[in-house]
Amino acid sequence: MESVAVVMEEPRRLSLASLVLDEPGPADVVVETLWSGVSAGTEKLLYTGRMPTFPGMGYPLVPGYESIGRVIEAGPESGLAVGASVFVPGAHCFGKVSAVHGGTASKLVVPGARAAKVDPALGERGVLLALAATALHAVNVADASGEALVVGHGALGRLIARIMVSRGVKPTVWETNPIRATGAQGYTVLAPDADARRDYKHIVDVSGDTKVLDTLIQRLAPRGRVTLAGFYDTVAFAFPPAFMREAEFRISAQWAPGDLGATIALVESGTLSLDGLITHKRDAREAAKAYPVAFEDPACVKMVLDWSAL
Repeated sequence: MESVAVVMEEPRRLSLASLVLDEPGPADVVVETLWSGVSAGTEKLLYTGRMPTFPGMGYPLVPGYESIGRVIEAGPESGLAVGASVFVPGAHCFGKVSAVHGGTASKLVVPGARAAKVDPALGERGVLLALAATALHAVNVADASGEALVVGHGALGRLIARIMVSRGVKPTVWETNPIRATGAQGYTVLAPDADARRDYKHIVDVSGDTKVLDTLIQRLAPRGRVTLAGFYDTVAFAFPPAFMREAEFRISAQWAPGDLGATIALVESGTLSLDGLITHKRDAREAAKAYPVAFEDPACVKMVLDWSAL
């Protein structure tokens, strides 16, 4: 069985290629992809060549961990049935081709236990589930209460703010680009210079700015906490201001086991909305043009590839 996949051949060069899928086993399912999301964080690092090396990484590679599809084959031990709508957080099914997440392809072979069953009414919004699970994980790590500051109003920052609102937290969100300052739901978006507060007990940063800590520390209340939920090459800060405030720092990584199921429950109950976050959609055959837009156009909050023509 073959699959058409997005292949990053080297930094800043990608194409579509037909790849042979691994043979599914009794615990596996074959998923026909309907939509896949482009991550403006992890995939941007891979696309630009700035991703730190780790075991198994190398070009060419198949990226992606945000796919929604339909089960077209189900092994007897997979726990899923043909026709089920599922979210797939990546796959490793392309033989010797490196699959760094590996979900951006027309067909995928994955263990049934890895494919999360979802309501088909979610449609393309389902690609946001991994990002929403990451947001939920960050909010849990930050353990914010009362009021908080979120830095960055991209898709992840918006989801973090929405989850905080659902928990009774009143977040303020900083955004330096006016194009991204719209779309708030139950919270306030400000430019940093327009915010006079210097007493935040909780700050969650998703900007990825390696120089942001000195600014954030100046905005903390005594014994305040900064949670880093973006991805950073190196972070550093001046010690005296942090010392004077007895500042606390936490780091939130990707979503953990249990976060995805909890996120699906929040979405399907109506507690967390995924509406209004997908701003751009492209036919998957236009992937080479779509990726630069996802990474470079500030108006693009979330790019989705449509696989229906493949």
